[in-house]
Amino acid sequence: MRRNASITLLSAGHACVDLYQGAVASLVPFFVAERAYSYAAVSGIVLAASLLSSVAQPVFGILTDRWAMPWLLPVSTLLGGLGIALSGVSGSYGLTLVFVAVSGLGVAAYHPESARVARLASRGSHSGMGWFSLGGNLGFAVAPLMVAAVMAAGGLRLTPLLVLPALVGAVLCLPVLRALERQKAAGDRTPVSAGKDDRASFVKLSLAVVCRSVVFVGLSTFLSLFAKERIGGSAAAGTAALFVLYLGGAVGSVLGGTLADRWDRVTVARRAYLVAAGAVAGVVFVPGPAIYVFVALTSAGLYVPFSLQVTLGQDYLPSRVGTASGITLGLTVSIGGLMSPLIGAVADAASLRTALAPLILMPVLSWLLFRSLPEPPVPPAQPEPPVSPEPQPAEAVRPTATGGRITGR
Repeated sequence: MRRNASITLLSAGHACVDLYQGAVASLVPFFVAERAYSYAAVSGIVLAASLLSSVAQPVFGILTDRWAMPWLLPVSTLLGGLGIALSGVSGSYGLTLVFVAVSGLGVAAYHPESARVARLASRGSHSGMGWFSLGGNLGFAVAPLMVAAVMAAGGLRLTPLLVLPALVGAVLCLPVLRALERQKAAGDRTPVSAGKDDRASFVKLSLAVVCRSVVFVGLSTFLSLFAKERIGGSAAAGTAALFVLYLGGAVGSVLGGTLADRWDRVTVARRAYLVAAGAVAGVVFVPGPAIYVFVALTSAGLYVPFSLQVTLGQDYLPSRVGTASGITLGLTVSIGGLMSPLIGAVADAASLRTALAPLILMPVLSWLLFRSLPEPPVPPAQPEPPVSPEPQPAEAVRPTATGGRITGR
């Protein structure tokens, strides 16, 4: 299978998995409406998805550095979908937490191995990793639309329908896994990383991504409710705001790769976080429909560094690509959910606006951390092995009267 085809399939599978990360926040307004959960209660649901994922993510990263486990891709995809599918079936708050946690475990298992496989399939190409990350961002963007459509059809009792993307994602993994097996059987090991680990820079990078995660997960959890409250609209107004937040990820990922070709990755990420800080302030304090403009700017500011941070992490820890991927692509993203109960408690005690205001500081902290990061040398992308020419059919070759040979008809 050609490189582009493998990356396309991996990107589509990534979209199917990250749809379930976006689905947790997308379900929040419906848990509030149908079950009368408080802000603190629904933030606990987000915490359930994030907590188990945060603990399991580095473990899976370490394991994938020791042993290749490509079979995790379809299995974890199915697990992520199954948890969300069952989350609305029972009216029990405890069971809802368990099912959402199961989905978080599936997401945790997927990311380290999928990022390792994507790096192999792209042969170290930075643009290939960008396209892989784009798929996850599109999954986030589709989540609120898919959840809203299912909820409109029959409410939480129809959440089992949400397992369908997981089935599709698991199937999409299979051709890539077969291609990797053929590559391994042919003896192609394709070294894609070299160099010395820079652990200090990796720790700073991880802290910056944690700050990004706090603001992104905080907005994801409460933006739908906040937009509805600020605009005085229906649930559709909140769903639209969440869609804009997630859709901006697709634009931001592509824009980040393009800008990194002109400047280095550290510079691009640093400037993006400054934009994000101003945009989050606009979301919190500017009234009326202008909130959608600031949500779009926030999304771009938070997502431009996204795929750049994944490749930076892999280049800071070239001997531990799985661990680096698990932390930058998974752990630090999900760990933001640990702050959701605190935001929910402040919102219950005061207001959503008061609870969301401190999020403005998070991109500023990311900017400060990036100021001291070096740009690591980028390992050259490995060329694809040449494709052997297809043998011509026998009837396409015939002798001439002079003993020569003519090909074709």
